[in-house]
Amino acid sequence: MSEGAGKIETPIIDGLGVAGTWVNEHSELLIQYGVNLISAILILFFGNIVVKVVANSVSKVLKKKRMDKAVVDFIHTMVRYLLFIMVLIAALSRIGVQTASVVAVIGAAGLAIGLALQGSLSNFAAGVLIVAFRPFKSGDYVQIAGVGGSVESIQIFQTILTTPDNKMVVVPNSSVISGPITNYSRHQTRRIDLVIGVSYRADLQKTKHLLTQICQADPRILKDPEVKVGVHALADSSVNLVVRPWVATSDYWNVYFDLMQAIKEGLDREGIEIPFPQMDVHLNKVES
Repeated sequence: MSEGAGKIETPIIDGLGVAGTWVNEHSELLIQYGVNLISAILILFFGNIVVKVVANSVSKVLKKKRMDKAVVDFIHTMVRYLLFIMVLIAALSRIGVQTASVVAVIGAAGLAIGLALQGSLSNFAAGVLIVAFRPFKSGDYVQIAGVGGSVESIQIFQTILTTPDNKMVVVPNSSVISGPITNYSRHQTRRIDLVIGVSYRADLQKTKHLLTQICQADPRILKDPEVKVGVHALADSSVNLVVRPWVATSDYWNVYFDLMQAIKEGLDREGIEIPFPQMDVHLNKVES
């Protein structure tokens, strides 16, 4: 072996010897740290499983109590996040991290994030209010923030709607709370409002009687409250009559469409004209 090679190998051997000595002296500490690290990993692994089981159990209990699906989803998400934070703190404490320091750091970080994400916090607070006051429930058809659709779920930061043409709309919870909420499904009955225009030459009493008969012939239209038919306005080209029957909320649109067709066919059958907009033009001859 050359002299140069010997000089290179000597520091390596010395370094290995120092490392071996350090390992021997700190073997108990390394073993303890390794055990703690493995314990922390196991806490995270099994803790996550327990969190899922507990959150799912809470959901099942709430569903058995027939609580609304949207509220159940909201509480399920909240429980899962809170429990996972507890598991994470337990895992960090296992590897020697001071939990008090972790809580302080989380608090400081939460304050900084809160200042940066004020909109998200307002959405969260609005979600809590929605769950608490329950202006609507899962499956209700509502008009919120200028959007109409059936409520799919209430989440931590947003409410999910499904439109009649099967589009998903995500509405921030703060927008839900800050504007009017129209719930079309809250009550068991709804009133259909129709405006029917007939000719000025039509017999109004006959027309009103015919419209009332058409409504009474449909078994889905309620007897109480009774159907209201009256003159609504004297328009430019027609006399407008209002027709207001009451139906079950679930029958609203089916009755609406069928009633419009039945009224058109009934007026045609009785020879009652439905006028279209028209204008009379009078020409005056000017003599020179």
